Amino acid sequence: MRQLARIVPESHGDELVVAHIEGEVDMSNAPAIGKRLRDLLTNRSTALIVDLGPTTHLDSSGIALLFALADELRRRQQRLHLVVPGGAHLGRVIAITGLDRAVPTHATVEAALAGAR
Repeated sequence: MRQLARIVPESHGDELVVAHIEGEVDMSNAPAIGKRLRDLLTNRSTALIVDLGPTTHLDSSGIALLFALADELRRRQQRLHLVVPGGAHLGRVIAITGLDRAVPTHATVEAALAGAR
């Protein structure tokens, strides 16, 4: 596994976690990214907010990871929220794949935090 991406976690109490993904997510690191995201959650967590603002590349394996993570969290009574800043190049990919219709998507971390509360 190449480390193309780095996750910078940010806790907001016991219930909310923001994960800023910096760099590239592709088939070589998507499984490790998924494990790291899952490891950030506890049984007390109500939501995981994934900030894609600092993400420079997200291929189909990264998109599949986010769809799978959203389904998994739903089954656990938890929610996934995405941050895709306005004008971000990933916004088009998120829209074309329908991920923005399956997962609440916000322009800022602050908006995502408000939506997750």
